[in-house]
Amino acid sequence: MTPIVQRRFAMAAAIGPVFSILLASLGTSIANVALPEMAAGLSAPFATVQWVVIGYLLSLTVLSAAAGQLGDRIGHGRALRLGMVAFTVGAGAAAVAPQVGWLIAARMVQGAGAAAMIVLPMALLRETADPARLGRAMGLLGTASAVGTALGPALGGVLIAGFGWRAVFWVMLALGGLGLATVRGTGAKPKAQATMDLRPAVLLAVAVAGVALAATLRDGWISIALLGLSGAAALLFRKVDQRSAQPFFPAGAMGAEVLRRGLIANALVAAVMMTMLVVSPFFLARGLGLQAGVVGLAMTLGPVLSAASGIPSGRLVDRWGAAPVARWGVVLMLLAVAVIAAGTQVAGLWGFLAGVVFLTLGYQLFLAANTTQVLMTAGEAQRGATSGLLGLSRNLGLIAGAAVMAALFGWATGPGDAAQADPAVVVRATGLTFAAGAGLLIAAVALLRPGVRK
Repeated sequence: MTPIVQRRFAMAAAIGPVFSILLASLGTSIANVALPEMAAGLSAPFATVQWVVIGYLLSLTVLSAAAGQLGDRIGHGRALRLGMVAFTVGAGAAAVAPQVGWLIAARMVQGAGAAAMIVLPMALLRETADPARLGRAMGLLGTASAVGTALGPALGGVLIAGFGWRAVFWVMLALGGLGLATVRGTGAKPKAQATMDLRPAVLLAVAVAGVALAATLRDGWISIALLGLSGAAALLFRKVDQRSAQPFFPAGAMGAEVLRRGLIANALVAAVMMTMLVVSPFFLARGLGLQAGVVGLAMTLGPVLSAASGIPSGRLVDRWGAAPVARWGVVLMLLAVAVIAAGTQVAGLWGFLAGVVFLTLGYQLFLAANTTQVLMTAGEAQRGATSGLLGLSRNLGLIAGAAVMAALFGWATGPGDAAQADPAVVVRATGLTFAAGAGLLIAAVALLRPGVRK
C-alpha cells in the first residue's frame, strides 16, 4: 500500500470516531436549551425535567468503564457501532415520548450509547492512525468534542423555534443513522478478557443517582433515606472497586495529593459550568422572555469561545506554568460568576453575556492547566488511568451541577414550579444560584493555592 493510499485509508477510518465524539457532545448540549419547552409541552415540573440532562450524564458516567471493557472483548469498532445503535434508538424513543418518564428513560439509553461513543474512538484511532500523526488525531477528537458542544445550543434553538422540541431528537436520530455508516472495524483481533465486572458501575450509579434524586425530590425523610442509601452504596463501591480488575479509582493512581486536589477542583469547576447550561435557558426564556432561537444563540457564545480559546490557553500553560495558570483561571471564573450573579438583576442579558465571556475563558485556562498538572504527577503506566479519573471527576461534577445546583435554583424560585415562576423571581433565583456557584469556586481556589501541593 502506497503512503498516499495509507493516508487516505487512515483519514477514512478516522471519520467514524471523530463523528461519534461530535455527536455524543451534541447530545449533551442540545437538550439543555430545550428544557423550558419540554417542561411546558409535557406538563412536567422543573425538578422532573432536570432528569432529561441528569439521566444522560449518569448513564454516560457509570458505563464508560464498561464500554472500554466491551471494546476490548468484542473489538473497538463493533462496540462503537453498538453504542451508535443505542444512541440512535434512544433518540428515536425520545422524539416520540408521550410523557416525561419515557423521555428520561430514552435519554438514559442515549447516554449508554454516548459512553461508548466517547471512550472507544481514542482506542480505535490508536489502531488505525499513523503513529507519527497520533497526536494530531487525538487533537482532532478534542476539536470534534468542542464543535459538538458549541453546535448544540444554536442548532437546538433553531430547531425548537421552527419545529418544536421533538425536532431536536429527530435530528439526532438522523445523525445517529449517518454515524453508523461511518464507523469501520479494524483488523485487530479482540483480546481474551476476564468476565466483565459491572458491580462497581452499578454501585456508583446507585450512589450518584441517590444524591441526585434527593436533591431533585426535596421531600424530607425520603431525601434523607436516599442520601443514606447513596452513602452505603458509595462505601460498598469503594470496597468492590479496589478488588476489581479494572477499577474506576486505581489505588496507585490516588496516592499523590496533587491528584486528589486536582480531581476535586475539576469536579467543582465542572459543576459550575453545568449550572450555566441548565439554569441559563430558564433565565433567558422565562426571566428575560427571549424566544427559543435567541436563547440558543446566546448559549452558543460560551462553547464557541471555549473551542477558540483552547489552544491559546495551552500556550499560556507552557509559558507560565500549570499551577499559576490553574489558579488564575479559577479566579477569573470567580469574578465572572460574581458578574453574572449581580448582572442578571442589573444589566439583564448584557450582564449575563459579559459573565459568560470571562467564565469561559477562565474555564479553558483552568482546564488546560489542571489537566497538565495532574497528568504530570502520574507515572507513565498510570497516565491512562489518570486520564480516566479526570473524565470521571468532570462527569460527576456535571451531574452535581445538573442535580444539586439546579435544585437550588428550583428552591430559590419558591414553592411553585420554576418553569412557571414569575420572571422577576427567575432573575433573582439565577443570581442566587450563581452566588452559590461562587462558593464552589472559592473552594476550588483554596485547593489550588500555593503550598498545598506536595
